[in-house]
Amino acid sequence: MTAASDNQRVINLAFTGASGAQYGLRLLQCLVAADCRVHVMISKAAQIVIATETDLKLPGNTPAMQEVLTGYAGARPGQVLVFGREDWFSPPASGSGEKAPLVICPCSTGTLSALATGASNNLIERAGDVALKERRQLILVPREAPYSEVHLENMLRLTRMGAVIMPASPGFYHQPQSVSDLVDFIVARMLDHLGLPQELMPRWGEERLSAKRSD
Repeated sequence: MTAASDNQRVINLAFTGASGAQYGLRLLQCLVAADCRVHVMISKAAQIVIATETDLKLPGNTPAMQEVLTGYAGARPGQVLVFGREDWFSPPASGSGEKAPLVICPCSTGTLSALATGASNNLIERAGDVALKERRQLILVPREAPYSEVHLENMLRLTRMGAVIMPASPGFYHQPQSVSDLVDFIVARMLDHLGLPQELMPRWGEERLSAKRSD
């Protein structure tokens, strides 16, 4: 297996402590399959959620976590890089680092609050702050119900700053047959927004276009 290349597209992916770890883990697999290099950040709460919602058990130290996620995603050596919570010298921590989109999936309401108010208490919050100030693509995937007025105000503020709020609210018009189908619905939307090819879900109207072309 060859090592990752510096010429690959880079995507920053952060996991925080909201329910919905499956969305982020599936996105990681798809980013690796799309030949992206993925910079991963995982909060302490996210580790607990991942262990609770999935069979994946992440070790506490960063090198071991990187090894586990590399195997989980089927990545080449160096394709998945994990950065610690206070790794201020990592590329996502600075506007002069690699210009990469940031996806926070799942995104806790606490993280929404931190980003909306400019807090940078850890690497994930700092990476989000960098994405906003540098006008880079920022996709936030909250999974909460119901939303309070504070949550909604923070989402509105972040939307006005340029972030995309993409709640983990799958549709049903594709007639899902499994939980995996519901997860793929949201992951497909994220891949579309990132401009990456995906075959998880047909885009709306594609079947109609195919039918019209064959008329």
